[in-house]
Order: sequence, then C-alpha cells, then structure tokens
Amino acid sequence: MNSRQTIDYHEQLLQAQIDIGRDLSHGHELDEVLNRILHLSRNLLGFENAIIRLLDSSATKLLTAASYGYEKTAAAMQIAVGEGVMGRCAATNEAVLVADVEQDPDYIHGISGARSELAVPLMVENRIIGVFNVESCRPNAFSEVDIAPLMTLAGLAAAAIENHRLYQNLAHVSEENRELDQLNNRILQSVDLGIYTIDPCFKITSWNRQMEKTSGVDATSAIGRNLLELFPLLVPEGFAEALQQVLSAGSAENMRLAHQTLSGDQRIQKRRITPLKDADNVTGVLVVVEDITEFRKLLDQTIQSEKLAEIGRLSASIAHEVNNPLAIIAYAVQLLQREDSYSDFQREMTDRIEAEVERLKSLAGGLLSFSRRDTGSRQLTDLRELFGQVLLLIRYELTRKSIHLREDYAPIPSIWVDANQLKQVFINLLMNAAQALGHEGEISIHLVELKGQVEIRIRDNGPGVPDSLSAKIFEPFVTTKKEGEGTGLGLYLCRNIIHQHGGDLQLEHSTQPGACFVIRLPIVSEASGSCG
Repeated sequence: MNSRQTIDYHEQLLQAQIDIGRDLSHGHELDEVLNRILHLSRNLLGFENAIIRLLDSSATKLLTAASYGYEKTAAAMQIAVGEGVMGRCAATNEAVLVADVEQDPDYIHGISGARSELAVPLMVENRIIGVFNVESCRPNAFSEVDIAPLMTLAGLAAAAIENHRLYQNLAHVSEENRELDQLNNRILQSVDLGIYTIDPCFKITSWNRQMEKTSGVDATSAIGRNLLELFPLLVPEGFAEALQQVLSAGSAENMRLAHQTLSGDQRIQKRRITPLKDADNVTGVLVVVEDITEFRKLLDQTIQSEKLAEIGRLSASIAHEVNNPLAIIAYAVQLLQREDSYSDFQREMTDRIEAEVERLKSLAGGLLSFSRRDTGSRQLTDLRELFGQVLLLIRYELTRKSIHLREDYAPIPSIWVDANQLKQVFINLLMNAAQALGHEGEISIHLVELKGQVEIRIRDNGPGVPDSLSAKIFEPFVTTKKEGEGTGLGLYLCRNIIHQHGGDLQLEHSTQPGACFVIRLPIVSEASGSCG
C-alpha cells in the first residue's frame, strides 16, 4: 500500500467512524449498527465475509449477533470460549491470525472452502464482550497489517454494543422508576391520611388528595407556597417550632395539636414529622396528618355515656335509700300536725319540715327519672292543644311575675308522642324561662312544620345562658339557678325525653338577648310506630 493509498484508507476509516458514531447518536437499533459495521468492513478492507459473536451471560459461549457471507447453520453454531480460532481469541483477549486453517486442528467450520481466518476481540474497558471474525478462501489472505483496522472496527462495534446495553439498562431502570413513582403516587393519593413534604425553607413540595380535603387547599395552590404563610396559625400552635427541631436534629417527632383550619373549624390532629435525608443531610420534612376529631368526639361520648350510666345507677340507689326515711318523716309530720296544742312556732316548724320533705321527694323522684328510660304511652297528639293544657297550669305564675306570653302556632299535624312526657318538657322549659326573667319580660312559643319535622321554639328575653355553661347545659347536675333552687337534672331529662321520641333539643346560639331552646320532633303516624 503506497502513501496515497494509505491516506485514502485512513480517510475512509475516519469517515466510517463518523458514520457509525452518527448512527449510534441517532439511537438506531443494535442489529442495524452492527450490520452497518460489517458492510463498512467489507467496503473498506475488502472482506468477503464477517461475523460478530458475543459472549453469553455466563461468559462461556460465543453467540452470533450479526454476520454476512456465513451459512445459517454456521452462524447458528455456539462456540465455547477456548474452542476454535474465535474461542482462543475470546480466551486470550488477543487477536488470532491463522494463515491456513487446514493446518489448524482446532478450526471450526465457518464459510465453505475457508483457508485463512483473522479474529480480534471486542473490548470494553479492558473487558472482552465478544469477537470480530473474518475468513477467506485464500491462504495467507490476512496479515499483521489487517489487525489494526479490524481492531478499529471491532472497537466501534464494541462501543455500539455497550451503548445499546447501557441504553436498555437505563430504559429498564427508567420504566421501573416510572412504575414505582406511579405506585407511590397511587398510594399517597389513596390513603386516608394527609401527607405532604416541605423543603428546609418550609416550601411545600408535595400535597396529597387527603390534605386537599383536610385543609381545603388544592395541590396546585399549595405546592410551591411557604407552609407557614399559607397556614399562619401553625406558628402559635407550636408546629413551626417542631418542624425546625426536626430539620435541625434530623430525628422524627410526634405531636398532637388542636388546629384551626382556614374555614375556622377546630380540628384535633395527630402529626408525625419525619426528616427526609440524602445520606446524612436533611433535605426536607415529611408530615403525616391524621385527623382524630371524630374519634375524639366518639371517645368523649363513650366516656360521657359511661359516666352517666354510673351516675344513673348511683342516683337510683340514693333515691331508694332516701325515699324510705322520707316516708317515715312525712308520716310523723302528718301525725304531729294533728295536735292542737302546738304553739305557732312549733306549727311553723312542722310545716317547714313538711315542705322540705316534699322538696327531697321531688329531688329523689328526679334522680329516679334520671336513671330510668321509660317510653311511656304514646298516641296522636295535637301540640297546640297540649300547650293549652300546659299554660293552664303555669299561666298564673307568669301573670304573677308580669311576664308577657306570645304564642305563634302555624298549622301542624298531630304527632305520635307521650303527651305526659312532653308536658314535663314544656313545663320545665317555660318555668326555667320564667325563673330566668324574674319579674317582667317576654316568653314566646313558636310552632311550625319544617322538612318533615315539627319545630318548637321557646324563647325568653332574659339574661341568657353564660358562655361558660352553654356547651354543657344539658349535662346532669349543671344549672344556672342559685344553690338550693334547682337540681341540675331538668334539661338533661328533657333532652332524654326528646331523644326517646327520635327528636332533638338544642340551645340556639344567637346574638339576640335571652335564651332560645329549639325542639325538633319527627312527624310520625300511628302506623309507623314509635321512634323511641
């Protein structure tokens, strides 16, 4: 090869490298790139055939990846490492040149009439991955001069193969990561716990669907915002300090807090604050929010029910124990009152004893009612007539105190109730209102049918119920009256009666003066039976 031929050869080799590099960068399939390399080797070096074999996963056998000029049976053959010319090349990591294969006892049939063979290793970072092999029907067809250009083409082939493997691995990892990310996202969006993350500057970086529901802020509005600017009440609640502690110490913390939402609702929440780490560096915080408001309410109700049940049992026991001596005292007083020889002072004392005995009987009766759940006898009742009967009993008391009564009765259907029990409720509420007013004032009674219910409002324009008592006014032994004037059981018993009728009794919160108690009872016919 003269100098001019040498220059042309190197130019062709350089152009081949450029073309193959372009194919690799365009992401062509491995088969296409390897076949292109084989054909370039034929055009550049004049080989009549070529084959590229790669080591299998166990690195013990050579399997065909691309070829031309070889019979199918020869290309399909598996060659063990160390076996034949290509096997020796794979075993030694060096080029193997055989001038006459008929003189090589290890030769493995490749092309018909083969006489000479040249095999060079495919190397990637000093690691063999396969063999690039050519054969010829002429003896001494290859020389040492052919090794270098064939090694160059082998290097291009090795780069193409390694790039393909790396790309496949990357694609596999990317697909796994994509599936894992989708799974993680589905989990985060499906759990009934609020989950979000923030960076060290308190900027929100993720926000799941439950957090949208809990906070009332959607993910689009939350992500990228500063948590403490979005929810400023977290600072006085102590949550900002807890976040800073986790970021500084790098250890998780648990806390329970009463959190006021943006809408003003008071919620009880448990929060798990966990640092997000990259090696030993804290890169953010993961916050898991569990709203336990309803659970706390249910727990409080259960505890309250247990307390009331125990108080009921104790009350019944006390009432029975008190009633026996009261009966004896009452009988004794009646005997003493028959005496004519008493002085005025003695008679006044017996009268006072009788009055106090009656008061104790009333208290004992209230305690028994407190512990008893009696549905009574129910019948269709016109509430307007029932109020008429109630007012006959208390109108004198209202008139004596100069209390004006205003009645507003809309047409309402008769309902299935225990009239005597409802009388007890109405008398209690009306007398409470009269006692709250003292002298003068107004009490109004309003009846209306509303959404399948009868609504009864009893309102006065007195001092009202103090805020400190409004939340527990229906609890037993809670009263606004002076000591000795009430037992604190009246409203509790009233609410029990209404609940037994399937209704509800509430103290209405209003800006108007006085107190307003609202009773709602279902409209139930005899055919439907009792709601109690």
